[in-house]
Amino acid sequence: MATPHLSAPRPIAEIASYHAHIYYDVATTRTRAEQLRAWIGERFVVRLGSWHDRKVGPHDQPMYQVAFAKDVFATLVPWLMLNHLGLSILIHPNTTNPRRDHTVDPFWIGTPLPVHDEKLPEDAEAEEALEPNTTPHREA
Repeated sequence: MATPHLSAPRPIAEIASYHAHIYYDVATTRTRAEQLRAWIGERFVVRLGSWHDRKVGPHDQPMYQVAFAKDVFATLVPWLMLNHLGLSILIHPNTTNPRRDHTVDPFWIGTPLPVHDEKLPEDAEAEEALEPNTTPHREA
């Protein structure tokens, strides 16, 4: 997908929330993914998504999603940089263009993996931060 020429910068207000997709291999790294998930849930106000032990949507490897609000970004993302346990993590904004969010505007912690953009819409309602399903119990 080509990045269009803009006459002005895009406003940060386009971002409604964020997702982190944490990838693992069922046979070799799921235990690490479980540990990382537990640590995240203990430390951050996030919404922990379902386990997907098979490819799902545009993702080429098993993963689970962590949804979080804009105000969590500044603490969760640096923490993940230091504590990703060797796993690949795709972090992307949620705007009205899921395809661009996943393929043009994201960044990776660990090794980048394929994302099948043809499975993503170019226009959708931006996902607001969901009610968290966990309350952090200790400092990050």
